[in-house]
Amino acid sequence: MMKKIILAFLITLAAVSVAAADTIYLRSGTSVRGTVLGYINGRFAVRLTTSATLPVSSPTNRGQSGTSAGTRTVSAGEVIFLRPREIDRIEIEGRSLDDARYQTRTVDVSLSSNWIDSGVDLRRGERVKVDATGTIYANRSRITPAGLSTTDPNAPLPRAPEGALIGVVGNDNDSPVVQIGAASEFTADRDGRLYLTVNRGSYTDARGAYNVRIQKELDLSAMARTADDRNETYDPFGIPGETGSGQVRSRQPGSGNNPIGNNPNRDRRNRTLERMVEVQGNASRGMDTGIDLRTGDQVTISATGNVTAGRRAGVVSPDGGRAGIGGALMGTRPVPSAGVGALIGIILQSNGQSTQAFLIGSQQTFTVPADGRLFLLVNDDNFSDNSGSFSARIVYPDNR
Repeated sequence: MMKKIILAFLITLAAVSVAAADTIYLRSGTSVRGTVLGYINGRFAVRLTTSATLPVSSPTNRGQSGTSAGTRTVSAGEVIFLRPREIDRIEIEGRSLDDARYQTRTVDVSLSSNWIDSGVDLRRGERVKVDATGTIYANRSRITPAGLSTTDPNAPLPRAPEGALIGVVGNDNDSPVVQIGAASEFTADRDGRLYLTVNRGSYTDARGAYNVRIQKELDLSAMARTADDRNETYDPFGIPGETGSGQVRSRQPGSGNNPIGNNPNRDRRNRTLERMVEVQGNASRGMDTGIDLRTGDQVTISATGNVTAGRRAGVVSPDGGRAGIGGALMGTRPVPSAGVGALIGIILQSNGQSTQAFLIGSQQTFTVPADGRLFLLVNDDNFSDNSGSFSARIVYPDNR
């Protein structure tokens, strides 16, 4: 009988395509209305569309069906798990199983002093779909969830479009901010509440809101592990230890014992990242580090390794050879006062112009003179006979 129920369920499920409610008839004589989400770990997962009164079985030896020990009421919207032995038959109405596997919630996101609590709790690794419509009017700008063509250096994501919808999981200072825009799908990197806001530094002149739809794919395996054999229910939006409203996440700097607060603008500026880059001695155009910097950023670079800087200079460290060799007298090397073959840097700006080259050597901390991409190279005017490389460790601010 158990095999027949499962087989009938799979055959019926394969034939349906339009969303509707299902009816599950239990051997106890009761029936429940809901949406069959799937069959996982030997049980059917059903999200109720109406409240139901279910029998509660007393514990028995493994493999036995048990005896009824009372009933319990389950509210609409909760997910229950039923073993085939508890079911008489299932009537599946036409629908899409893919649609059933997603729980949907909507929230209005306005531009205010706090992040907007979506009411959605996420587990690390869960996939989330978010799409948004609506308009926010700020100053003289009409902004949609995709944002404007301009950026705002004071926004939580300074390099993302101004006014774009953004999100963050959790209330920790190190939680990364995610650019969402009009539509996006991302994976939660931690457990926590999903917060949403608008990527703009100023909020006092704004009116209107984005209407945001959040779809979270139900993790049936986790749900089955949570539920027991007596129809324990599961909150698809909850995570262990968290219920109700989330904590307030402010966009403003804190005070007192928390001077930084939960302002993502400050959070990003207080973090540093690290990257290793191999700088080839014969790279005449320099090595693109892939690091975009902003004016005033503090960067520390340390380097090791050796480069052969031509026949006259020979093998040199990141500090370079003697400054008086070759091009120094003519002023043809990028940094004439530095040793030949020394590690140097430039900032390539968005207009195609580069800053004046500066010495790095084996260890240097410097202030970035202009917005742009960091390039590293060796201090030479003839790269054709160079060989070897430097290994550079770069510590720089997180400007994402």
